[in-house]
Amino acid sequence: MKLRYRYLITFMVIVLLIINSCIKFDTYKEIAEENKFSVPGIPFQPEFYVCQRTAHALNIDGRAREIAWKNAAWTDYFVDIEGELKPEPRYKTRAKMLWDDQFFYIYAELEEPDVWATITKRDEVIYHDNDFEVFIDPDGDTHFYYELEINAYGTEWDLLLDKPYRDGATAVTNWDMHGLKSKVYIDGTINQPGDTDRGWSVEIAIPWNVLKECTHMTTPPEDNDQWRVNFSRVQWQVEVVNGKYEKIKNQKTGKPLPENNWVWSPQGLIAMHYPEMWGYVQFSNEISGSDTKKFTMRKEENAKWILRQLYYKQRSYHNQYGSYTENISDLDIGDIEFDGYQWPPRIETTQSQFEIILKSTMTENEWHIFQDGHVIEISN
Repeated sequence: MKLRYRYLITFMVIVLLIINSCIKFDTYKEIAEENKFSVPGIPFQPEFYVCQRTAHALNIDGRAREIAWKNAAWTDYFVDIEGELKPEPRYKTRAKMLWDDQFFYIYAELEEPDVWATITKRDEVIYHDNDFEVFIDPDGDTHFYYELEINAYGTEWDLLLDKPYRDGATAVTNWDMHGLKSKVYIDGTINQPGDTDRGWSVEIAIPWNVLKECTHMTTPPEDNDQWRVNFSRVQWQVEVVNGKYEKIKNQKTGKPLPENNWVWSPQGLIAMHYPEMWGYVQFSNEISGSDTKKFTMRKEENAKWILRQLYYKQRSYHNQYGSYTENISDLDIGDIEFDGYQWPPRIETTQSQFEIILKSTMTENEWHIFQDGHVIEISN
């Protein structure tokens, strides 16, 4: 059967069945459970934010002292990356956003009694330190998105990803956000054990000229445009050894204890690269401090989420049987009813590829999702 597919790529099958040769499974059910594709363990309820304009360019100094910042709304405090599945973070983190014709502005405050950092070289793996991270998918298709990480020294790591790691990503680390501005402010002392710091803050200005490189969305955005955005904070547990901060190690393995990941919009699993779970930022032409427009979820987001669940099911099915299925009953999705789209969707497969098509009942448009997770709207 002919499979319509937008890009020619090589599909990397993710093998999740990793067992030692000595392990014996007693039942087929255990094998099926081991083959399941990792999916979010929480309901689909991303955070949202209405981002207003600033009437004047901002001085990027890490302090956010301008009236536009003072009038901008805070996000809710960050939660664990797994959401309600895990306890609340030890320290508070929150953020604000603004925009103008030149930049997308982000400001974050991170409560931290022991501010430390080690990495000073740009484009090193910053999350080996405590850091603040920004993820931006302008058109919400989960492909071609941006990542930025900054530690308390203000060291930056920016990269472009063509797709999530689960789908065989290529991470372009030598790509740069030309014109990026960022500054860190330390409310206390850095790398100075023995005192108690209040924390650190980071102010960021990302040029629209950079963010337009891999999207069909208008940049700067138009009034009411919605982008997918998330923020993450990596937090390691440290102790003082010989007058310096060191990561606390597992005494059995000698390796650092796992880091905490605290985020604005929870992922439902320990993986930031599930862009479908990121928050929604709705841009507004209103000046910061004006009566805020209400956030309105677009109807097509429901269709995209249904397709995403089918994508999860197809990936699990392939892991188990080595091929994809055209029979929706094999995917155990249950009965679905929602306005505006025909059900069931059409499924086309080969052994290594699939395409699922959900057709609108009101227009000629269709939503498509492929085996690499790319979701797009096609007008017929």
